[in-house]
Amino acid sequence: MLVSTRTLALAATAAVALTLAPAASAVEGPAPDPRNRKAMRDMATAIAVTAKYVDERQALKDGYVPHGEACMNNPFGAGAMGYHYVKQANWGSTDPAKPTALLYSTEKDRHGRRTLQTVEWMATDRDQDLKTTDDRPSMFGLPFDGPMPGHWAGMPKHYDLHMWAYKHNPAGRFHNWNTALTCPKKTPAAGGTAHSHGH
Repeated sequence: MLVSTRTLALAATAAVALTLAPAASAVEGPAPDPRNRKAMRDMATAIAVTAKYVDERQALKDGYVPHGEACMNNPFGAGAMGYHYVKQANWGSTDPAKPTALLYSTEKDRHGRRTLQTVEWMATDRDQDLKTTDDRPSMFGLPFDGPMPGHWAGMPKHYDLHMWAYKHNPAGRFHNWNTALTCPKKTPAAGGTAHSHGH
């Protein structure tokens, strides 16, 4: 499927804005040092590469598979996440061009499609011990969050890093939870339990 010229133009504009971003005064929460040229280039790369996934059909076509609960509320405070679409081939990646997951909105647009909000990288905690952090990865000059328990069956203890590239997050572009979001209220169901994100 071809990506529209408008989508690519928007992605290019966003990438340029990232590289020209002033020192973190405009950003709350975790943020790369704007003087770190590699971090700025890597952020621009991540946005340029994921622009086509604004259309979730392209994500599915490229091997991103929905996983876990439809929506995750922060069990420790404010904020939420949307739908996780995971590409297992990119598990453990610290390549800005190969994110492990894409997170989509809980709401659908007028065409019945979800909106891309977040790009995420995930990596297994080597010793599966939540008390040790000697193998914590980093990207964009920032440490990954974790380690934390898996969020769905078969998911190992892991580290992750979110970049809210397509949805404003008042807590900061790299904060794990978006404090402007909440999950839709669920209708009561027998045996339902919430997954903790462990941050």
